[in-house]
Amino acid sequence: MVIIVGLGNPDEKYKHTYHNVGFDVVDILSQKLDIKISLPKFKALVGEGFYEGEKIMLVKPQTYMNNSGESVVLLKERFKDARILVVADDIDLPKGTVRYRERGSAGTHNGLRSIVAYIGQEFERVRVGIGRDVTVELVNFVLSKYNEETFAPILEKSANEVLARITRK
Repeated sequence: MVIIVGLGNPDEKYKHTYHNVGFDVVDILSQKLDIKISLPKFKALVGEGFYEGEKIMLVKPQTYMNNSGESVVLLKERFKDARILVVADDIDLPKGTVRYRERGSAGTHNGLRSIVAYIGQEFERVRVGIGRDVTVELVNFVLSKYNEETFAPILEKSANEVLARITRK
């Protein structure tokens, strides 16, 4: 099983903000794979299905970004042998860059830091570059809305990277 966790914040006011890119990528996967994400479990909303014979679970933690580890540890405890792949925004990557890593540090991302604190560094991640506007305070930048039309290809590219990683392991 592959558990795909998109990081974000659950309130409507955070929809289509840079910090919710993980949620948005998981929503695209939900549409592509016809998997409804609505079951409240593991301090998250989840949906289950299959992709090319591999069982997958799509997850949107409802703990808010800085506490994402609370949800992921519950998944890890329940599905001990599952691969966990986390999708998150990354201010340290240029906008539009999509980078996959099998494991590693959390960098500057508080959601990833929370997950590392709960389960360690042994989880896969797809980091979606959002760049950074240095003229704006960091918290204001990551919680600002992106232009949906111009950001859509980046989200699509990110979703395709996740799909490619499901079958490459």
